[in-house]
Amino acid sequence: MSEEVGFSVLQILERNKGKNVRVVLDRNFGFEGEITTVSSDPPGLWISNANAIVMRTTLANPLPQVVSREDRSEIFVNLSSVQRIEILH
Repeated sequence: MSEEVGFSVLQILERNKGKNVRVVLDRNFGFEGEITTVSSDPPGLWISNANAIVMRTTLANPLPQVVSREDRSEIFVNLSSVQRIEILH
């Protein structure tokens, strides 16, 4: 297993399997979808019903807001390149 991704992170993601998630890869780009599988080697997530998202901030609203979505079917996201993961309710 990669030293960059701790075992506890993989356990938390495994417990949230089946839930919707937002995975932010950089300041303006990420993916949303449902966690289907958590992989430990390489450390990553399989996301189904995925959307590629573009986020923007403004001076009036400094919190990132999703401004566009593009449908994807299923993707693998390597956790080594992830900045933030949000479980969506």
